[in-house]
Amino acid sequence: MAKSPFLSSIESFMLTRRYSRRTVKTYLYWIKYFIVFNGKQHPKELSDRHIEQFLTHLAVNRHVSASTQAIALNAIVFMKTKFLEQEVGYVGTFKKSSRKKKLPVVLTTDEISCLIAQLSGVKKLMISLLYGSGLRRMELLRLRVKDVQFDLSQLHVWDGKGAKNRIVTLAKELHAPLKAEIERVDRLLKNDLSNPQYDGVWMPEALARKYPKSRFDLGWQYLFPASKLSIAPQSRKIRRHHFDESGLNKIIKHAAQEAGVMKQVTSHTLRHSFATHLLQSGADIRTVQQQLGHADVKTTEIYTHVLKQGAQGVVSPLDRIRDL
Repeated sequence: MAKSPFLSSIESFMLTRRYSRRTVKTYLYWIKYFIVFNGKQHPKELSDRHIEQFLTHLAVNRHVSASTQAIALNAIVFMKTKFLEQEVGYVGTFKKSSRKKKLPVVLTTDEISCLIAQLSGVKKLMISLLYGSGLRRMELLRLRVKDVQFDLSQLHVWDGKGAKNRIVTLAKELHAPLKAEIERVDRLLKNDLSNPQYDGVWMPEALARKYPKSRFDLGWQYLFPASKLSIAPQSRKIRRHHFDESGLNKIIKHAAQEAGVMKQVTSHTLRHSFATHLLQSGADIRTVQQQLGHADVKTTEIYTHVLKQGAQGVVSPLDRIRDL
């Protein structure tokens, strides 16, 4: 179904300002829901009271989590203040969502090993990096060749969640497969350069202006490129995008099934496992916080709760009975 002209305008507005497609999709969902909830009135006519009523509806009737409620609020405030250029006053009297956060799903080291063993080549490398460096899914896919620093055995993550940059650890056993991957990227680039319509890889706007030829350099190419060239939706130029995130999800799901892992496994499960296993090995929580890129250490502390569950925190009295 085609988007309304209003939603299409917001989409274009966000894309030209380099919001990620995932953020655009999420914001459009909540903006549309807000409009429909209010009888399809134009958002210009909707007040702060309408925003509070909508957020209360999400908590009371939809039972969404506090984080989901916050995302919905962010989307609406963005629409009102950035797109419509209207002021939003105090909207703090809505019913806050009280749904508690679930403890993260964490795999054992044996489960991780078995899952990775189901894969080979580039797929194995991507999953190994998700776990071995604690990367978010899009952080992995947006890695450029230049972001791999073999001499220091680390990866440079640019514009992570919250537009933050950080450095994360890189397992030494991944050096060889990463070097092979960079050679593959180099071969793809040389083939792309033979296409007169190829316009190079996408680069941030400011850097593209400052270094106009860098889009053809190996260092700026995506570490995990798409298998085919495509037409960029905004510029209509021929480029090679990074590997598709839905494809990565399928790789993880299939590997977990083949490994016989009964838990729900996603890219974030691997990140949760990275953090938990770091703490188990004796890393301090501040180090783990820095590796994960959490702004607040309280976000990282949830992994200490995971460690206190079951055998990590309590010895069953049954274990003290020898004669069974």
